[in-house]
Amino acid sequence: MKILFCASEAYPFAKSGGLADVAYALPKALSATAEVTLILPWYRFMKLPVKPVLIWEKRVTSGGVEYPLSFWKLTFEGLEVLLVKTDLLYERDTLYGGTEGYRDNDLRFMIFSRAITAYAKENFFDILHLNDWHTALAALFAKEENLPGKVVFTIHNLSFQGIFERDRLEVLGIAPDYFQMELLEFYGKINFLKAGIAFCDALTTVSPTYAKEIQTPEFGCGLDGFLRKHSDKLSGILNGIDTSVFDPKNDPMLACTLKRKITTWKACNKKDFWGKKSPLPLFVFIGRLTEQKGIDLLTSLHEELAGMPLLFAFLGEGDETIVKALETMGEHKNISYMKGYDEALAHQMYAAADFLVMPSRFEPCGLNQMIAMRYGTVPVVHKTGGLADTVHSRGKKCGRGIVFTANEKNSLLKAIEKALLLYADKEKLEEVNHFNMRCNFSFEASAKKYIRLYRQLQKKERVYER
Repeated sequence: MKILFCASEAYPFAKSGGLADVAYALPKALSATAEVTLILPWYRFMKLPVKPVLIWEKRVTSGGVEYPLSFWKLTFEGLEVLLVKTDLLYERDTLYGGTEGYRDNDLRFMIFSRAITAYAKENFFDILHLNDWHTALAALFAKEENLPGKVVFTIHNLSFQGIFERDRLEVLGIAPDYFQMELLEFYGKINFLKAGIAFCDALTTVSPTYAKEIQTPEFGCGLDGFLRKHSDKLSGILNGIDTSVFDPKNDPMLACTLKRKITTWKACNKKDFWGKKSPLPLFVFIGRLTEQKGIDLLTSLHEELAGMPLLFAFLGEGDETIVKALETMGEHKNISYMKGYDEALAHQMYAAADFLVMPSRFEPCGLNQMIAMRYGTVPVVHKTGGLADTVHSRGKKCGRGIVFTANEKNSLLKAIEKALLLYADKEKLEEVNHFNMRCNFSFEASAKKYIRLYRQLQKKERVYER
């Protein structure tokens, strides 16, 4: 089976969030069973681990304009990676242009979608696996090109849909016929994500709970009705993590790697991270500073956290109002805020922390909680999406943590107080950590489910609704 796995970013080549981790770890896991090629845009800021080789050049026409493309191949850690080079993608300083986004992101990722289908037409693939709005138009183009393979489209975060003005149809080379409610039209604008949903053969999200949630008005981001219409091809397959990258026994980014006792290992990494020994539990938040992540609930507990017997470290960037609030909180001796994102620092925080706090209002899957549990850090989470599928307050299902159901500050405060009680019970804490560190959060289970889905699709004839 040949799979072309398509994404706008993949770690370690380019990363803005969890999509990048999934877009590398999942193809790598799939390659144990199938012949997989990962296709990405080539951005100027990439630091490539291996020199790529030019394999193909192609010109694609869209909206009456010709765009030159070049395709470059490299192999990294056994995975075949294909880079698409064209000026509109390459000549930029960041992936998407920050919070406002580049004005021509519609054109940039239309070209990438054209490149995907051009390559798939030249080289047969059984499965075209598209991810998020950046590649969604490739589902439409695959239909227009009548490609023989089947299309899988995965939604990683429904709140990002690729919405652009209607007058961009012509420059994007999209026929006006597609601008209708049952296809690309969304409140008078073009919605790239809808193309992926409408024209794929199978639609997936990154956790079973999120697949149910997005069909409701609360979590559907305006597309709940459209998703219910396509529910017969919708399923949730839980993400995993790359356990070779997140390995407490062999992580080169840590001051101390795990050899024997978890508590001794934790103490060593905590001292290195915090700068001195402390008997207090260390809580951490690692992620984007957005309303989705519930970070405002933590900043609203400013005075409470400053007065509690704990240490709290924040790592992330995003909303400037939240940044300022965290900088103010960081003036307290027991609270630290580090602006930006640093992969090595994140690893060190997972290893040093006793608790990871994730008060997300919604969370399609979440990888942080799985990484935390692998590093013996107990997650404190809001019961939603993938957090509900991976963190449980009791029972034998992997893994274990502190779960709160009402997404408001008092419930979060009570959850933190429960964490303090757990920290005081060293025997219970060690039991939870041993349980979590034995859980298998690798992508192997996800890959098996995707392979099963691919094989089911191969048995079906492709049918499109117009």
